[in-house]
Amino acid sequence: MNALPPSPPARVTAGVTFAARLAFERVSHSFDGASETLADISLAAEPGEVLALLGPSGSGKTTLLRIAAGIEPQTSGRVLLNDREIAGPSVFLPPEKRSIGLVFQDFALFPHMTILDNVRFGLNALSGEEARREANIALSRVGLERYAGAYPHVLSGGEQQRVALARALAPRPAVLLMDEPFSGLDSRLKDTVRAETLAILRESRATAIVVTHDAEEAMRIGDRVALLRGGRLVQEGRAEELYLRPADLFVAGFFSELNVFQARVLGGAADTPVGQVPSGKLPDGTAVVVAVRLAGFDVSLTEGEVEARILSRRYLGVVELVDLAVPGADRPVRARIRCGALPEGARDIWLSLRRSDVLVFETGSENA
Repeated sequence: MNALPPSPPARVTAGVTFAARLAFERVSHSFDGASETLADISLAAEPGEVLALLGPSGSGKTTLLRIAAGIEPQTSGRVLLNDREIAGPSVFLPPEKRSIGLVFQDFALFPHMTILDNVRFGLNALSGEEARREANIALSRVGLERYAGAYPHVLSGGEQQRVALARALAPRPAVLLMDEPFSGLDSRLKDTVRAETLAILRESRATAIVVTHDAEEAMRIGDRVALLRGGRLVQEGRAEELYLRPADLFVAGFFSELNVFQARVLGGAADTPVGQVPSGKLPDGTAVVVAVRLAGFDVSLTEGEVEARILSRRYLGVVELVDLAVPGADRPVRARIRCGALPEGARDIWLSLRRSDVLVFETGSENA
């Protein structure tokens, strides 16, 4: 049996900073006049809030972070810190004047400098002794003070990530920006480091914006989630709002795997190969897309709404992933069922829909 990752050492409570509100006001951006990488983004991270900035590759997440940090000027719009313009038509504060910390995806530690010197690198405004003291406090916050005299290459990926976090927190910024901070960690270590990082952010009370392409990660760490697509803000709100009430099919598909069926409303419902579903207030004749989450099926050998035949089963531990042939469906229907729900060797079964896992979007507005 593989050993669990070691528990992080005890750390001191993070020093409290004065959290700020960071707002983007109709921010757009393009490179060399080409197509827009960001289009009319209006979004705010409230004081002390962790805002998860979510989206696929190329959606503009990192560009928005670079604009906030002052690394990249926006083409139009404004960036405000506590309602004070820090980037816009009339002003552009350099990064060192913004009280905004940045943690890069690759940690960006200097290999020739000790861990302590890496952490105190940005404390130029302090005397040497004061900078050393603040750097030691920051290392203690992340439980790595014993490595103060070591060099980055002796640390694991998780430890290097915590050093990068300590360096960003050492100046006690009002806002902390984190660009895919956990993407380089293996899956077992990721959960531990992510939970520890979130605890440190809560203690420091800094406003934080964390970029990720992983919907589950965004739900775990974000007080709110903002989802980008093609440089535009698609939907923002609490994780449960985006999951339960997605604005369109793109949002729904970003938070869970889906079976998708084309249908038409008749008598207040839409008929699909896996069953009839209510269509809400859509009028009869409306073309719709019906999306069913993989977890949205109950299965039985003896009763249900629709007959199905098992094509394949994949054991995943707590659940099984099952491919099913269903009459009227032009491709296999996928279901995620509890292990043990069907006996080994089962072939012909019955399906029933869980209506809470069914979403209906009007065709043409679902942004598939």
